[in-house]
Amino acid sequence: MHFKNIAIVTIILVACPKVVEGVVPATTVQAPRSGKIVAWGSQVVGVDLDSGFVAVAAGSYHSLGLKADGSIVAWGANYGRCDVPAPNTGFVAIAAGSYHSLGLKADGSIVCWGGNRDGQCDVPSPNAGFVRIAAGASHSLGLKADGSIVAWGANSYQDIVGSYYTGQCDVPEPNAGFVAVAGGAYHSLGLKADGSIVAWGVNWNGQCNIPSANTGFVAIAAGGWHSLGLKADGSIVVWGANGCGQCNVPEPNRGFVAIAAGDDHSLGLKADGSIVAWGDKYNGQCNVPEPNRGFVAIAAGREHSLGLKADGSILAWGTNCNGQCNVPAPNTGYVAIAVRSLSTLALKTDGSVVAWGDNYNGQCNVPAPNTGFVAVAAGGLHSLGLKLDGSIAAWGAGGPGQSGWPDYGQSNVPSPNTGFVALAAGYTHSLGLKTDGSIVAWGAGQPGQFDFPHYGQCNVPAPNTGFVAVAAGAGHSLGLKADGSIVAWGRNDDGQCNVPAPNTDFVAVAAGWHHSLGLKADGSIVAWEDNSYGECNVPLPNNGFVAIAGGATHSLGLKANGSVVAWGDNGDGQCNVPQPNSGFVAIAAGFEHSLGIRKYCSFRIAGDLNDDCRVDLTDFAILSDNWLVDCETEPTNPACLPK
Repeated sequence: MHFKNIAIVTIILVACPKVVEGVVPATTVQAPRSGKIVAWGSQVVGVDLDSGFVAVAAGSYHSLGLKADGSIVAWGANYGRCDVPAPNTGFVAIAAGSYHSLGLKADGSIVCWGGNRDGQCDVPSPNAGFVRIAAGASHSLGLKADGSIVAWGANSYQDIVGSYYTGQCDVPEPNAGFVAVAGGAYHSLGLKADGSIVAWGVNWNGQCNIPSANTGFVAIAAGGWHSLGLKADGSIVVWGANGCGQCNVPEPNRGFVAIAAGDDHSLGLKADGSIVAWGDKYNGQCNVPEPNRGFVAIAAGREHSLGLKADGSILAWGTNCNGQCNVPAPNTGYVAIAVRSLSTLALKTDGSVVAWGDNYNGQCNVPAPNTGFVAVAAGGLHSLGLKLDGSIAAWGAGGPGQSGWPDYGQSNVPSPNTGFVALAAGYTHSLGLKTDGSIVAWGAGQPGQFDFPHYGQCNVPAPNTGFVAVAAGAGHSLGLKADGSIVAWGRNDDGQCNVPAPNTDFVAVAAGWHHSLGLKADGSIVAWEDNSYGECNVPLPNNGFVAIAGGATHSLGLKANGSVVAWGDNGDGQCNVPQPNSGFVAIAAGFEHSLGIRKYCSFRIAGDLNDDCRVDLTDFAILSDNWLVDCETEPTNPACLPK
């Protein structure tokens, strides 16, 4: 043990002023508490990609990173594929399919998690002796130390006219002499020790027709419907589908040391550390971030790309519809978040808005100038931002000139667009709170409209005065009065508008899909009606809350101590708050995932071991468990992290 690397911590207790949450007019300048975004459930983002990685892998809608310590970090669309099984140690290689993930252990065994509808996670026995792994859309491949390939999972593909194509798991004989393996959507590749490539499976685009001469290959990659081979001379050979130019290697075709294949795009890593990308560019998957240098590994997903830098950091680019590219860097300086379904809005301290996720209706295209925002709200397919001047910017579905589903005018802010102090977005409607305490509502559910999806959610009850906060659910609306009472209107088939008695002393409101939440002045939460998943069963002790959020079928509460309580539907892990459950300053609940902003300090406090920007008894607890720590053997221990 080296004493120069032992963590010595001095704890100094300091008094911290109590922060009271309240309504902040748009004209008020307030010093916000900024932080980093963390998300969990069906969409995992906010993971730290800054250092320590040695390998990358990209699935259709998720990404994997292998750490030098043998652990795996996963982000993007979850549904189990980002939930690395314990113990998350001892991994030496990773691979990602469409809905599943693979990890190779140092002992030669394979761990698989995520979707298993086609048996792609049922590793055949004996699960030993593997040296390499690969994943296709719904099948998996493992290369044994003896040079044979084992394949399992889906072994057929049915096209849109019902024709079946089979064989991606039928390794051709002789099944020997392989040194590398790759999985495409529905085909597979194996590289032989003699430098030849063997291909099998679906071949309707010629992805299994290896060009001659089939010699001198040193690496392989399989895309959606195309294949790549890297030659010993540093050139790349590509064959198969070429509708997006994914087979047209840019000149000069030399100096490559690694290859990767996405659905309709291709990547090549040069010996000088730069990346060349070609093929489908629609979602930016070929737009390598600058500076394009210092890369040591690459991976390609369906419509996104990953690059591993020599310093151990990971860069991601391309579509971010499911968070597969993580929170846009840098993940700092966030003060507010909003989410409804698969699109997320985050407000920065500088008044700009960062958006990612589903962008089919342009709900992530923040209009210029992207400055001066003080609040954000996310609807089903549209987005809202409140400006410092009291106006509302709206984008996505339902903008001016649009009509028909899903366009109901939810992005068409009524005139005069001034004097707003708060806002909320439902699935197809929007709410704005004015300085005079009145609510303006637009989108689906205008007075006189009652067919789907019109439930009167825009028909604000009289008297339309005295409101201090608003919230919007899928088809209902909530307004909080200055006297502490809640007014609810719109869809009420599950009783989401039936505010429980006594309807007094409320200080905040939130709306889920078909349930409602109210925060009381005493720090307790009241939740009512649709309780199919327990989303209205507030866990005990029901006190100490300072903020609330409603998801589709789950609920969140933020405690004064910075911890998050989650309850209701947990089918996708949306209630599994990541550890450490501390330091949170804001929360948001989506359809099947949850988000929180963890406090981020622009300065370091001696003795702050859990990064919550203060020194308290929690830090004493960490210190008591780690009073003498060897930071060479435990570099990630909280007591060893740089302050």
